[in-house]
Amino acid sequence: MKFLPAGLQAHLTGGATTLCHCWRLIRADGVVMGFTDHDRRLSFAGTTYEAVTGFTASAIETSLGLSVDNLDVVGALSSAALDEADLMAGVYDNAEVEIWRVNWADTAERVLLRRGNLGEVTRGTLAFTAELRGLAHRLNQPTGRLYQYVCDADLGDARCGVDLDTPAYKGEGTVTEAANRRVFEASGLDGFASGWFGRGKVDWITGDNAGRSMEVKAHGLAAGIVSFELWQPMSADIGVGDTFDVFAGCDKHLSTCKEKFANVVNFRGFPHMPGNDFVIAYPNRGDRNKGGSLVKK
Repeated sequence: MKFLPAGLQAHLTGGATTLCHCWRLIRADGVVMGFTDHDRRLSFAGTTYEAVTGFTASAIETSLGLSVDNLDVVGALSSAALDEADLMAGVYDNAEVEIWRVNWADTAERVLLRRGNLGEVTRGTLAFTAELRGLAHRLNQPTGRLYQYVCDADLGDARCGVDLDTPAYKGEGTVTEAANRRVFEASGLDGFASGWFGRGKVDWITGDNAGRSMEVKAHGLAAGIVSFELWQPMSADIGVGDTFDVFAGCDKHLSTCKEKFANVVNFRGFPHMPGNDFVIAYPNRGDRNKGGSLVKK
């Protein structure tokens, strides 16, 4: 149940109203942006809300229980604050969103309608559609430890403990040729074996993608030529001369943790857990069915 401020309640019961919607968006990098469907800018609580007439919103769905409430916001790419390249780069992924109902004649009279996160964003030639998800969507996300063969830590985080800034796991390269926004060749990395950076990450230092990162799908070294393929295309063109840092990758298997990183003590998977083959197995003559451990010591 929403409790309205006395001033807003009096305004609503007075007959003629001067109401609009305001959207406050907080990106993961801390940038705060405001938009309104009013025809002029509004300001309150330290945020300026830009007048964007290209925004339309679907009806807000609210229900009891733990179902995920959501709505869609459709807008034209007309705001100077909304950069198409940033949308493609995922800068707005999972951004926090607040939706306010505001009396534009007196912005002190307002009520918070919904708080949630930005979900799927799809874009067309001239417009985009953003899904706003209620707070209950977080209940659909897996949390805690996962009982699985592979490690559930991220390479280089506190649980993993590998220092990715050591020279063995970090390289500095310069683009020598770019086929597209995903595939390119580089110099300065001849000392690393082919595949060393597969499943790793590229951090762009210079060029149109400076400050952005992308996971590495494949890394090759053949006839002295170092090549990379990224999982997703970069939001801007990769140019010859662009510099980047690249970090070693991990497939999260125990053998890789042991042989590549010498970090078995911090392995966060369960490589000896019984799988489907164990469940459907049956005894055969000569099997090691003595009741002891099947793990080799």
